[in-house]
Amino acid sequence: MLRGSHRNCYKRARGQSSLRETFTKMPKASDNLWDIALAEVQKKENVDGKEDGDGVEIWERSVFFVGNKNGGKTTIILRCLDRDEPPKPTLALEYTFGRRAKGHNTPKDIAHFWELGGGISLLDLIRIPITLDSIRSFSVVLVLDLSKPSNLWSAMESLLQVTKNHVNKVIIDMGKKNSKIANEIKQKMWKSMQKDHPDRELIDPFPIPLVIIGSKYDIFQDFDSEKRKVICKTLRFVAHYYGASLMFTSKSEVHMLKTRALINHLAFGLEKSKSLSVDINKPLFIPAGLDSLSQIGSPSTSERDIGQIHARTPIELWKKMYERTFPPKNISDLKEVKDPARDPQYAENEVDMMRAQKDQELEQYTRNASKSWKGMELDVSGR
Repeated sequence: MLRGSHRNCYKRARGQSSLRETFTKMPKASDNLWDIALAEVQKKENVDGKEDGDGVEIWERSVFFVGNKNGGKTTIILRCLDRDEPPKPTLALEYTFGRRAKGHNTPKDIAHFWELGGGISLLDLIRIPITLDSIRSFSVVLVLDLSKPSNLWSAMESLLQVTKNHVNKVIIDMGKKNSKIANEIKQKMWKSMQKDHPDRELIDPFPIPLVIIGSKYDIFQDFDSEKRKVICKTLRFVAHYYGASLMFTSKSEVHMLKTRALINHLAFGLEKSKSLSVDINKPLFIPAGLDSLSQIGSPSTSERDIGQIHARTPIELWKKMYERTFPPKNISDLKEVKDPARDPQYAENEVDMMRAQKDQELEQYTRNASKSWKGMELDVSGR
């Protein structure tokens, strides 16, 4: 599964000389394929330090996109980077980058964009981009497909839980090496929440900056108003509980401009918008820390319904109430996961010819082994 994805990452990195200054790590025996590819770029281009040819310091941030399969993650990334090209399906873990110069002879910013394909089928790959080296400047963008509300909670729950567990593990490892930095990361997420906010003791902020984007708003806006209300209130609660920003978007230029501004805040540290929209008849836009449980309200208008639900946590209560309106479908993201080794966008003559040869050898070995076993069975039966 990783072969095509990592090879694609390497080809991109090799063809973009502007990324030379970011590759400073020499390969070790424990390095994975991605680490080795980066080290190879460094060796071939004789890179030293973290400065470009003009000796200008470069600032870097990483943004990791996860979410529903075919939910629009690639489209958002391309539009944010002003790349006019049709989006291709993300098969595993994709990497690209954006670069922004603030002015003449001033620090240059680089943003590393990672995208996890396959919905929830490739959760193990989350550990690759989130490391001790990147954690201090790392952000997560969760893209949820509003047009498929029955698949929304399961994807959101799985992706957030696995990502959060891994981030916490990295922070613990960081604490063993540098407790000061680990504490800085832990305290950073409380900055968006005012000290006198009434919900400060009731929420559990995500360990690193998190943005939740509801995509395909153009389809969602035609839903029944009660269904839209349930989705909006539920996502508002989840975003507020995790100290995340929340926004709805579509492919329209107006919506994409707001999306791009929010992503640029994560990627390049640009000033974030202070606008606020909580009207269910309009796309939601709620920066982290600007919502409240009192404004969101309860997950159901009926106190009797809430009393019939047995839940141990607020998140569990909202989940059960949400799934009453949108029962989860038994459709797994694990189905129809394509083999990137056979995808034409990752074609490489020499590698593919060798792969075909090995496939033929394996097939021949299987046939020979099968004949041997049949022969042994005949010998046994003849005794």
